[in-house]
Amino acid sequence: MNILEQICADKRTEIEERKKFQSLEELQSLLSGIEKRPDFVQALRATPMGLIAEVKRKSPSAGLIREPFSPSEIAKGYEANGASAISCLMDHKYFGGGAEDFSEVRNAIEIPMLYKEFVVDSWQIAHAKKMGASAVLLIVGALSDADLAAFIGEIQSLELQPLVEVHDREEMQRAIDAGSDCIGINNRNLKTFVTTLDTTFELAAMAPSDCTLVSESGIKTPEDVVQLKQAGAHAILVGESLLRETDPGAAAKHLLSRI
Repeated sequence: MNILEQICADKRTEIEERKKFQSLEELQSLLSGIEKRPDFVQALRATPMGLIAEVKRKSPSAGLIREPFSPSEIAKGYEANGASAISCLMDHKYFGGGAEDFSEVRNAIEIPMLYKEFVVDSWQIAHAKKMGASAVLLIVGALSDADLAAFIGEIQSLELQPLVEVHDREEMQRAIDAGSDCIGINNRNLKTFVTTLDTTFELAAMAPSDCTLVSESGIKTPEDVVQLKQAGAHAILVGESLLRETDPGAAAKHLLSRI
C-alpha cells in the first residue's frame, strides 16, 4: 500500500467516525443558509498568474514545516501580498490540519478558500460548503471514474468549484473525460513523492482550451513561475517553499515578481 492509499484508507475510517456525531443528512440540512463564497476560478483568472497559497503545518514528505504556526496570520500575509486564494489542509493525522485551522483562516480573510482534503465521501463535500469553502480538491488517483464524476456533480450542485488533481497522462485523460474545467497538475507524485516541474510541462498540452490549469508543488522561484506560465498554467499552488521563509507573505510577493 502506497502513502496515498494509506491516507485514503485512514480517511474512510475517520469519516465514518465523524458520521456517528453528525450524519450526512444532518450536515446537508444546515447548508441552505450558507452564503455563497467568492468564485474560485474567477479569482485565479483575475491576475496574470493566480496564486493559491497554502496553509500547512507538516507533510509526510517534509515533516514539520513551520513552528510557531499561526494559520490566520500566515493567510493574512498571503492575502496582503497578492494571493488569489488560500488552500488549507483538512487532514490532521498526516498534515496537522483540520476544521479549526480552516475556520480560523476563513474568519481572517476575504479571498476564496480551497478545502484541501483527501475526499472519499460525500460528507466531506457537504462539510466544505458548511465551512465556507469556494473550492474542493478531488484527487483522481484516489477515486474511481464513477466516484470522480459523482463528486464533481455534487460539488458543482453546491455552487463550489472542483479542483481535480492529476499526476500523469492517464489521470489527466480521466479528469478530462469526467468533464473537469479546473485541473491541478501535481508535480509531486503522491505515490513516490518524487517532484519535478516536468510533470506540468508534459501534461499541460493535453488540457482543453477552456480549462483553468493549476500547477502544484515544487514551485520555488520566480523563474519557475515564468516557465509554468509559458507552458500554459493559469495558476500555481504553493505551500512549503513559502512557509519555510521568515515572512511567507513577502515570499509570495517575490514569487510573483516576474509575472
